Amino acid sequence: MSAPDLAVESNLRALSQQADRRRPSLQRAPLEGRALRSGILTGLTWIAALLAAVPLFSVIYMLFVEGGSRLSWETLTALPPSAFDLGGGFGNAIVGTVVMVGIATLISVPLGILAAVYLAILEPDSRLADTVRFLAKVLTGFPSILAGVFVYAVMVVTMKTYSALAGGVALAVLMLPTVVLAAEQAMAMVPKKMKDAAYGMGCTRTQVILKVVLPTGASGILTGVMLAIAGAAGNSAPLLFTALFSDYYLSSLTEPTASLAILIFNFSGMPYDNQIQLAWAASLVLVLIVLAFNILARLIGRQKY
Repeated sequence: MSAPDLAVESNLRALSQQADRRRPSLQRAPLEGRALRSGILTGLTWIAALLAAVPLFSVIYMLFVEGGSRLSWETLTALPPSAFDLGGGFGNAIVGTVVMVGIATLISVPLGILAAVYLAILEPDSRLADTVRFLAKVLTGFPSILAGVFVYAVMVVTMKTYSALAGGVALAVLMLPTVVLAAEQAMAMVPKKMKDAAYGMGCTRTQVILKVVLPTGASGILTGVMLAIAGAAGNSAPLLFTALFSDYYLSSLTEPTASLAILIFNFSGMPYDNQIQLAWAASLVLVLIVLAFNILARLIGRQKY
């Protein structure tokens, strides 16, 4: 580097140092009025959050203490014991829960995404779209037992049997509003300039939806799906009217099947220590499943569009 260049670089460094010294400090006095109020309110918020977390962590601790000792490969794979038997497990309940949640996902996710495409892209300002949004928001607070009664009247009475299929449909009714609202919000957050650029390149509306809107909003859509699955996995009321219970592994979608939520409901009221211990272990497994889906939803939701 030549001498003139070195002189210029030295002058620039000196000017930068002078500017840094003249720049006003952004630090605030800790006893300043606004800073003091901000600190107090932040502290109160942390205290409230910790107090709200105490029941959650106490329940999780109790589940690990009471149910963790009973967890084993036999517990996760064996069939439920009879009244006076020892041992046993709830493998059929795990399979039944996975099957019914899978059926609900296969039904609710495609329908929810199609409805969200209509609400967010095709006719966002139509009267039908406003009606669907209103009904979806109402259904998010829909008592789950009413979904079970509805599917009982439509499917169980018609088929004359409780079944895993009816249980999956009941869970799909509960999952659908969450999927619709989450997918619509994710699609609405896709920048308009991206869609306009695609239209400018000659893409059709279908191509814009498939190649721009859905891939860009995929993280938000998946977050809604994960949360809907987590909520459905822990529901017991609709399954009482639709899937009922079974002491055996599922062999057909048109027969009654076990689920973790119903097994916990049944075993927790029995006067036998073995069944009560299994109920604790099943509760721990169910909580871990729901917690895993919630954590997965948070991780997916952190991804940027």
